[in-house]
Amino acid sequence: MIYCVIPQELEAELYDKLVEHYKDNPNVQVIVDRRSGPDRRRNGYGPPEGEQRTIRDRRRAHPGTFPPTDPPES
Repeated sequence: MIYCVIPQELEAELYDKLVEHYKDNPNVQVIVDRRSGPDRRRNGYGPPEGEQRTIRDRRRAHPGTFPPTDPPES
């Protein structure tokens, strides 16, 4: 599913046009962004300005053995 997100300020101008444009494409849904309030990413919840968050690899290790890769002796 692809979401075409329209800012609330542009809803009157764009919503009907985009719905008509994408009416034949079932993979696209036009929605209006109705979020309000402060951006939590900058209220102490996210990383400080200019820093990137640390991404950890959480995949489970799969210990095991592998067959030998040496060529056969002739």
